[in-house]
Amino acid sequence: MHSAVLLIEFGSIILGLGLLGRVAARFRFSPIPLYLLAGLAFGEGGLLPLGASEEFIATGAEIGVILLLLMLGLEYTANDLVSNLKAHYPAGLVDCALNALPGAAAALLLGWGPVAAVVLAGVTWISSSGVIAKVLGELGRIGNRETPVILSVLVLEDLAMAVYLPIVTALVAGVGFAAGSVTLAIALGVAGLVLFAALRYGRVISRFVSSDDPEKLLLVVLGLTILVAGVAQQLQVSAAVGAFLVGIALSGEVAEGAHTLLSPLRDLFAAVFFVFFGLHTDPASIPPVLLPALALAVVTAATKIATGYWAARRAGISVKGRWRTGGALVARGEFSIVIAGLAVTAGVEPALGPLATAYVLLLVVLGPLTARYTEPVAMWWSRRRTARAESSQSSEIAETAESSETAEGSETAESSVAADTAAVVRPADEEQREQAPVGD
Repeated sequence: MHSAVLLIEFGSIILGLGLLGRVAARFRFSPIPLYLLAGLAFGEGGLLPLGASEEFIATGAEIGVILLLLMLGLEYTANDLVSNLKAHYPAGLVDCALNALPGAAAALLLGWGPVAAVVLAGVTWISSSGVIAKVLGELGRIGNRETPVILSVLVLEDLAMAVYLPIVTALVAGVGFAAGSVTLAIALGVAGLVLFAALRYGRVISRFVSSDDPEKLLLVVLGLTILVAGVAQQLQVSAAVGAFLVGIALSGEVAEGAHTLLSPLRDLFAAVFFVFFGLHTDPASIPPVLLPALALAVVTAATKIATGYWAARRAGISVKGRWRTGGALVARGEFSIVIAGLAVTAGVEPALGPLATAYVLLLVVLGPLTARYTEPVAMWWSRRRTARAESSQSSEIAETAESSETAEGSETAESSVAADTAAVVRPADEEQREQAPVGD
């Protein structure tokens, strides 16, 4: 009986997600907010709470996070990561400063403490690579000059996750400074080892994994990824970081083949992950944090636009491209939910999950809009300011010319009066001369 209920519930969830994905595709926006809303509707305090499939969904959600990070790692080789880090690390520092600090400040202002501040800083810092890549493809901007700048910022954020996630994991687990330092050292050591192996022996690893049979390639890559993720988690390093590093280690045809084979699985389990996060958020807890979430969304949307503009200007991109870069980086999504999920699972701050959900819902909807309209709105505003400046300058020139004409008219009038006065005085003088005695 329990098995039948499990199948019915899980089948209904998958079917519902498919229909929601169709709706999102019909209106050309990301399906992530719909997945989160579905989780809210069928989770704690929702319309129809699900019980039988909760444990199964939790496992699927964990696989979803692993696949999200694996697919992200497959996008880049170790050489790409190293070159991006060398060329664009100042943009990464600006990105961190402008976008992490508002989240940390908001948590401290709300009285949530330093651990929640570190978590919320990550939530507001990391852009959604999945949403941004999809939006760039839909807008036909993959070949634009500013696109490498956008990807570089995203890559630097992903690299930062290899350090940030172990820190957050240690903090939310409540371990001491010594244990946290050991966890971070292990994470950095593993990351460095994998990057070294990817740079030095990437071709060997790829040959080992490679197979002409798609089924065997799928099984080997998926099995290796989940195995490494499990070992990483056992060493108190984030499973997501382990999956990301596996993706980096694979390159060439193996990476392309694995990307093609794993994309449908990634989409399936990522959708389950978003639903799982929504299931653990009580809808009644969102209204109290909606105003802080809205304020944080507005502030960090502006700081992301400023980050993209600065990074693109540093790369020599035109003004229009700078605005497009900033607008494209606004969306938050999977990473923000992953980070918030760590804190929610550990019970750090009850209101953190609802705030992160509302925040992501707002920016995952706003992100595609800013990507599309930031540049035309900025250009319109620039033209308007230029027109106002030209109009003001023309008015000043006209006023100056009018003042000059008035001054010239006054001088002419004064000259005319002087001439008339001279004409009146002159005959009087002549008359006096005529009347003077001749002997004098």
